[in-house]
Amino acid sequence: MSWMGTAPYVEQGCVPVKLCGKPPSVTFLKEVWCDMFYVGIDIAKNLHEVAILSDSGELAGTSLKIANTIPGAQKLLDHLAKAGVAADNAVIGMEATGHYWLAIYSFLVGQNYAVKVINPIVTDAYRNMSVRKAKTDQIDAVVIAKVLRLGEYKEAPTANEQTLALRQLCRFRAYEVDLCSDLKRKSIALVDQLFPEYAKLFSDTFGVTSREVLLNYSTPEELSQISTRKLTNLLDKASRGRFGKDKALQIKDAAVHSLGITIATDAFAFQLRQLLEQISFVEEKVEQLDLEIAVYMKQTDSFITTIPGIGPVLGAVILSELGDISRFEDAKKLVAYAGIDAAVNQSGNFEGTEVHMSKRGSPYLRRALYTAASVAVFHDPELSAYYQRLRQRGKHHSVAVVAVARKLCYFIFSVLSENRPYEVRLHNAATGGTEPAQLALE
Repeated sequence: MSWMGTAPYVEQGCVPVKLCGKPPSVTFLKEVWCDMFYVGIDIAKNLHEVAILSDSGELAGTSLKIANTIPGAQKLLDHLAKAGVAADNAVIGMEATGHYWLAIYSFLVGQNYAVKVINPIVTDAYRNMSVRKAKTDQIDAVVIAKVLRLGEYKEAPTANEQTLALRQLCRFRAYEVDLCSDLKRKSIALVDQLFPEYAKLFSDTFGVTSREVLLNYSTPEELSQISTRKLTNLLDKASRGRFGKDKALQIKDAAVHSLGITIATDAFAFQLRQLLEQISFVEEKVEQLDLEIAVYMKQTDSFITTIPGIGPVLGAVILSELGDISRFEDAKKLVAYAGIDAAVNQSGNFEGTEVHMSKRGSPYLRRALYTAASVAVFHDPELSAYYQRLRQRGKHHSVAVVAVARKLCYFIFSVLSENRPYEVRLHNAATGGTEPAQLALE
C-alpha cells in the first residue's frame, strides 16, 4: 500500500495513526497502519446486539448484547477496546429504528466515534439477498456491519444537531396539527347530532365567533332560551362588530326548529365543550411551536423560503427531512427520496400501464412538498401555467399537484446546492425546460 495519494481511510479500509516523527518506511507503515473495523448495532428497546467486522470481513470477537443504560454503554466501550476498536480506526452503524437509537447514538458521538445512521430499507435489501433470509438480532447486527464495510449506504439526515432539533420540532408539530384535526372531526360529529342545522349558520364552525357560541350554548335548547339581546352582545363582541341582532335571530330561529337529539343532551354538550377547549389549547401550542421553529430556521440562513409555496414552516420541514443537500447527487435522487417518483412495474414482455408514486422515503417530506405545491399553483405564474396545462390534458387535480411537487424538488435542489435565492430563469435552466413525467395517484 502506498503512503502518498492514499484515499480516505473509510474507502481504503485502513487508517493512519500518529507518526511520532519517524520516517514513513515500509516497515514502519506496517506497524503504524491498522485494519479498519466496522461495528454494527442492532437497535432494540431494552437490549442492543453488537457485531464487529474486521477490514477483511471476518467477525472480530464474539457478538455482544448491551442494555440501553449507562452500564450497558460502558460495557460496549470495554468490548470495543478489547477487540482493538478505537475512535480512530472504526466506523459504527445502526438503523434509524423508531426513537430507540438516539440515546446510544449520542453517547457514542460523545466518545468521538464516527457513527452512521442507516435507513432500514438499505439493510433490508442486503438481508433479502441471502437465500435463507434468516433474521435474528445477531444476524441483523452483522448485516449492518457488512453494509458499512461495503459503503453502499447513505446516512439518515440526523448527523447535524441543528437538523435533528429542527426535525424533532417539525414532526411534533405535524402530530399536534393532526391531533387538532382529529379533535375537530369529533366535534363536528357531536354538533351534527346536537344541532344538525348549525353548519349552515357559520362559514367556519371553528371560527372565533362560532366557537364562542358553542362554548357558551352547546345545544339548540340553550340557544332558544337565551335572550336575543344577550346573544347579540356575545356575537358583537366575539366578531368585533361583524355580527349583530340579525345573526342572533337567525341562530335562535334555527335552534327552535332544530331536529337535534333530545336525549342525553347534557352528556353530549359536556363532551363538545371539552373538545373545543382542547382544540384551543392545541392551537395555542402550535403557535408556540411555530415561534420555536422560526428561531432554528433563522440559524440555517437558507434561501428555501424564496421558492414559491414554501414558507418558514414548510421550509423547516423540508430542510429537516433532507438534511445536507450534498447527500443527493442530483434532483432525481431527491425526488426518489421524497417518494414522488414513478414506481416501475415491468418484467420481461410485460409492462404495467398504470404508473403510481413509489411513496418510499419520508412521508413528512412528501406531505410538505404536496402542501407547498398546492399553494404554489395559485401564486407562481410559471407553476400555475404548468398546472393548468396538466388539467387541460385531463389530469386530476391531485395528479397535477404531485407533478408540480416534483418540479419543486428541482427548484429546491438547485437553490440549496448553489445556496442562492430562487430565480425563475435559473430553475428553467436547472430543469432543462422540461416537464417532469406525470404520475397517477393510487
